Amino acid sequence: MCGIAGWVGGHERPTDAAAAELRVMCDAIRHRGPDEDGYFVAPGVALGMRRLSIIDVAGGRQPAANEDESVHVVFNGEIYNYRALRDQLIGRGHHLASRGDTETLVHLYEEEGDRFVHALRGMFACAIWDARRQRLVLARDRLGIKPLYYWPTSDGLGFASELRALFASPGAPRCLDRHAVAQYLALGYVPDPEAIVEGVRKLPPGHLLTWDRESGLRITRYWSPVRAEHAGIDEREAVTELRRLLSDAVACHLESDVPLGAFLSGGLDSSAVVAEMSRQMSRPVQTFSIGFTEHEYNEAPYAARVASAVGTKHTELIVRADADALIEDVVRGFDEPFGDSSALPTFLVARLARAHVTVALSGDGGDELFGGYTRYAEVRRRAQLRPAFVRRLFRRVGLALPHSSRGRNRLLDLGRSRWGRYASTVALAPDPAEGGFGLPDIVADVGTLDSLLDRWTQESAGRDFVTRMMLTDIQSYLPGDILTKVDRTTMASSLEARVPLLDHVLVEFALALPARLTVGEGQGKRLFRKAIRGLVPSEVLDRRKAGFALPLARWFREELAHRIGALLRPDARIYEYVDAEAVRRLASEHLRGRRDHSHALWRLLVLDLWMGSLSRGELARPL
Repeated sequence: MCGIAGWVGGHERPTDAAAAELRVMCDAIRHRGPDEDGYFVAPGVALGMRRLSIIDVAGGRQPAANEDESVHVVFNGEIYNYRALRDQLIGRGHHLASRGDTETLVHLYEEEGDRFVHALRGMFACAIWDARRQRLVLARDRLGIKPLYYWPTSDGLGFASELRALFASPGAPRCLDRHAVAQYLALGYVPDPEAIVEGVRKLPPGHLLTWDRESGLRITRYWSPVRAEHAGIDEREAVTELRRLLSDAVACHLESDVPLGAFLSGGLDSSAVVAEMSRQMSRPVQTFSIGFTEHEYNEAPYAARVASAVGTKHTELIVRADADALIEDVVRGFDEPFGDSSALPTFLVARLARAHVTVALSGDGGDELFGGYTRYAEVRRRAQLRPAFVRRLFRRVGLALPHSSRGRNRLLDLGRSRWGRYASTVALAPDPAEGGFGLPDIVADVGTLDSLLDRWTQESAGRDFVTRMMLTDIQSYLPGDILTKVDRTTMASSLEARVPLLDHVLVEFALALPARLTVGEGQGKRLFRKAIRGLVPSEVLDRRKAGFALPLARWFREELAHRIGALLRPDARIYEYVDAEAVRRLASEHLRGRRDHSHALWRLLVLDLWMGSLSRGELARPL
């Protein structure tokens, strides 16, 4: 696991100055790789990295090169099939000097060109410099587990694992992109390919970027999660294959030369991963969980029962409202504003795990693959009103009512399309008239909830609605929220997180399943539950789904009330983007207990604190 940074172009830059600048960029992401650094600098190109040593600790240094040093690579991630690839490459006459996975990328590129990505099984963001062709290749893994930013310039481009490496580079953009801010206020994250600052982009999952002086920059997609439905598969066959793929995926993710453990929440996904780890490992798995003093949010007892049942060495931490002291650290750990409050307990469990292990497996991805979110069933049950003029009528009536009126939100919901209803479960309407808080240009930029998800829904046309919701989440919420949260919070503690349920072989199988197997009979994860029965304790299979949530509503009325007070200051930075009167209304309704606006208030608080960190230059420095 590493952090990478560099650039191409700028031939006029002296080599010594380029090397010094590259070192500063890599130092800004030292938390991603505290063990060592590595650099390659030549006229017109600079590749740098910080390394967290996981595989081939002694010999797997970067940048890695081929025999005549005409191809160099820096790489962030893990390639789980690297041993098989290594054997194939040696059989084709290549000489590999190390025992790790990075060097396979160099020789695979020599053999396959840009098609090298199709052979990779793992999580990755890499940069390959082809000196013969004076060409740079950037690639990001299929699901977006590892991040990769790029910054096009007049004569080249810069790239980095995190924005903070680019912020450390002289002349890099620092002006916020209003469109990206609008997306953040609606979704709670900045979706690919946008980035929070003007001029910088994120390479989307499953995409490859190439650059050379003659052709310039070109981006191509090499993988899509949309699969043709395997309509003829029967349940017994599907259960058998899913169990085999789960076992294989976990086995791949156990490759490590350093201590390895797992996050355990007590839910289906993490319990299945941990149980399968326990079945395959010769020693007890080290597991880690977070709990809360508030009973209704506390999943720790369930995690402890799973740990006892499968025989792990378990450690837990109870989170209290004094975690307020950590909020600035958590916000600063993200290179873009990130509005999911579960980042705080994830940050804490990552820090807890890092005291014991260097690698931790997690159960992320199962809800998106197997229909686990309760919102899928809820939206599926709520039929769309037809014709459209009826929806428009309900919307007009709802908007005419005072904000505090009972039933107002129900009328607005009835006035939305089916996709608008789904969007309301994953996003906040920016319009103050609908309970939002955006300024007019922010509202116009986002548009209505009916159209918010359009960019992700088009290519899945033809599949059933539940599968289309899952595919939308896999392309938006999963990389933008879940995987961003896991990557930044774990990397802040120099901990490598692995997500075996997002092994692309398992993913492709899951996404071809018909809906009758995933969410049939009104039960989420129907097939997944059958596949892991006998592997995890029955009480895990039978209990209702509970999200990884904070008691944020109460905290904002009590221990965190002072945070709301800070948001209401007239000089708060957020008022460049949000309506002050709307924010005051949200705060008042929440503090009086009339409505729960904790998610909106958290989103605003994070943006305000993050903008402060940016203005003070903290996001250009190491954590």
